[in-house]
Amino acid sequence: MSTSIPARGKLREALDYLLWFYTPFKRMSARDIYELVSTHSFSKRGLYLNLGYWRDATTIDEACEAMAMLVAESAGVGPGMDVVDVGFGFADQDMLWMQRLAPRSITGLNVTTSQVLTGQKRVAEAGMADRITLLEASATAMPLPDASADAVLGVECAFHFDTREQFFGEAMRVLRPGGRLSLADVIRNDPEPGAFGRRVQDFNWNFFMQKYAVPQANADDRASYAAKLRQAGFVDVEVRSIRHEVYPGLHRFMATDPEMLQRFHPIARMPYKLSLRFSHEKVYNAYDYVLATARKPG
Repeated sequence: MSTSIPARGKLREALDYLLWFYTPFKRMSARDIYELVSTHSFSKRGLYLNLGYWRDATTIDEACEAMAMLVAESAGVGPGMDVVDVGFGFADQDMLWMQRLAPRSITGLNVTTSQVLTGQKRVAEAGMADRITLLEASATAMPLPDASADAVLGVECAFHFDTREQFFGEAMRVLRPGGRLSLADVIRNDPEPGAFGRRVQDFNWNFFMQKYAVPQANADDRASYAAKLRQAGFVDVEVRSIRHEVYPGLHRFMATDPEMLQRFHPIARMPYKLSLRFSHEKVYNAYDYVLATARKPG
């Protein structure tokens, strides 16, 4: 029996992509975006959706795993720790962390039903369901007890949260004293010196907020991001740009590996193909990419 999408489903999917990507008429929530994107993932072996950490990586799979490991290792994740993963995608990173870092438990929170169900199935098939628990729940209202986690991690998702401040407050609540927060996140880039460059940045950032369900309150730069973490009560705050280890490598790889774009929906490929006509400096001029780390006092 075929498992392909029925004809009407394919037509609806194509229409949703057209309206979302190419018109101002359709705004989507983060949940709806990821339901639409489904398993059209960046990576070849797994179902990763992050942009990758390209310092030493040569393939998208290596880069996606490297980003996940960077986030976890920056929080000192290791044996005996209870970890919360917000926006876990399809649970690739959770299974990777369990294999390589062996925390006692990982609790994942995600608002996208299909990702939760797929992640639960994959975790069970990997024999990790006794250590990895995946819940359909929001990072801004975590169904978790106070002081129940040693680390809260987030890979490329906090820009969606309504709002970051609310999430930071929840992370502070669920962390034990001394617990750590580690996030890979997309924020506004430093403004370019020229007026025209700044206008281009503003246009690209506003487009990103509209199309990718980014609340206006999350239009942070590094300084405001760090200030919000401190206001939530965190100490040892660091918000470090790693954009030069993300965007150039991703752009270069997309240009040299045609298989990557073939994994996207055909309508979704067009903006990426168009972007390859320009340098990564122009394509990503509006966006910083940061590794944000902080600690709960105690």
